[in-house]
Amino acid sequence: MNFQHRKRLILQTVDERGSADVQELADLLQTSAMTIRRDLVQLAASGLIYRTRGGAMTVSLATDSHRFANKTAVNPERKDYICQLAAAEIQEGDIIFMDCGSTVFRLCPFIRHKRITVVTNSLPVVAELLSSEVTVNLVGGEVDKERQAIHGLIAEEHMARYRANRAFIGVDGISLKNGLSANGEREAGTAMMMARQSQMTYLLCDSSKLETDKYLQFAPLSLFDVLITDAEAPDETVAAYKQAGVTILN
Repeated sequence: MNFQHRKRLILQTVDERGSADVQELADLLQTSAMTIRRDLVQLAASGLIYRTRGGAMTVSLATDSHRFANKTAVNPERKDYICQLAAAEIQEGDIIFMDCGSTVFRLCPFIRHKRITVVTNSLPVVAELLSSEVTVNLVGGEVDKERQAIHGLIAEEHMARYRANRAFIGVDGISLKNGLSANGEREAGTAMMMARQSQMTYLLCDSSKLETDKYLQFAPLSLFDVLITDAEAPDETVAAYKQAGVTILN
């Protein structure tokens, strides 16, 4: 069976079931697990699915030329590592905020079995958690089609009504000199409101974003309580952040 035929069957299966693991797809297509893994890497790079540990999940809500899906497909192993660490911080019964970041989105498969409440402005997060044990609270307001998220004044007023045990937010850049930065004001406003309404704030940030500055500098390092990054973060960078008083899990 050639790649195009496998591609059609893989996409059909993931779309129908919402998710599928490697062995399941290998049995269905009567091919090896190694071949399926290679296929999933190619499909994720094209923004057609997103990779999870052991399989793939749908990104059917990530439209607009699959821009959001493409972001989730960047550094998937690093993001999944970060999300495993983040999921271990969540207790049964917790109320948590999750923003619309691509790394935060990948937290979904690691928490879907937990009896918790998630307050989120991310449409893909809602889609992935609807069939799980999680109670979902979708923030109201205007939909940002590109980010597949809800932003704006009404969204912030919605979030201000709730108190959470923990907030999990993403960031486009972070540096010791300039703090947190974003590519736009909408994401920054959401992150600050979620942090303000939470007892603990976790910044989920893969190591490629450390010591980078983006368009808008919006908050100091004190906005969050814990930085969760991956094992690829340079030792000297991790040491510098710890010396500056930042709590790091990696």
